[in-house]
Amino acid sequence: MSVFWSELQEYFPFLLMGAKVTLELSFISMAGGMVLGFLAAIGRLSENRLIRWPLEAYVEIWRDTPLIVQLLLIYFSLPEFGIVLSGFWAGVLGLTLNLSAYLSEVYRAAIIAVDPGQKAAAISLGMSPFQVYRRLIVPQAFVACLPTQGGYFIALLKDCSLVSFISVNELLRHATIVISNTFDSMNTYLMVAVIYFCMSFTSARCVGWLERTLTPARRKKVVIKPIMSELAEEDKTL
Repeated sequence: MSVFWSELQEYFPFLLMGAKVTLELSFISMAGGMVLGFLAAIGRLSENRLIRWPLEAYVEIWRDTPLIVQLLLIYFSLPEFGIVLSGFWAGVLGLTLNLSAYLSEVYRAAIIAVDPGQKAAAISLGMSPFQVYRRLIVPQAFVACLPTQGGYFIALLKDCSLVSFISVNELLRHATIVISNTFDSMNTYLMVAVIYFCMSFTSARCVGWLERTLTPARRKKVVIKPIMSELAEEDKTL
């Protein structure tokens, strides 16, 4: 036990530096994955086959191949085409593309789940399709899939360990450096597990708080306020 506490005091700050890189990878990849996933979801709902089929192929390819293979291909294959990325940004690109493929299916299902009667009512009030999506469908779909997005973010935190294979100095790679100096894998991996647990537990609590905060207010804002405002505007024109 004394060995563990001495190593904790000496190497824990170094592991936290790796955890900082893990968080940076996670937040950047999550933001990019949400944007690309939403765009892919909208495209997959299109009736145009030239738009829908390539996006469906992209989703299937990135969901049906291992993430580590995707990272290795991006890091080692893109330089063959003149695109040279650092390990960090190659990791961000791989994680973003992989996550967006999964989130596109989540967003697509959430958009479909919105009551079509609300869309019909909004269109009957004179709202454009863009306004219907922006004011009505997207906010409700976002809240509905918030727990699922939180789950994917927690999974992303742990998947970031795979970027150590492309020389990114994140948490797990820092752990291997510590082990190469101390030859003590058990205590080192125990500290790594504690750090991952703290990050994941905190993320889960934040997502839960965000869901409780947004759900009642968002429903009132999205469903009632836009429709009432449109009715008020219609009354003014009459």
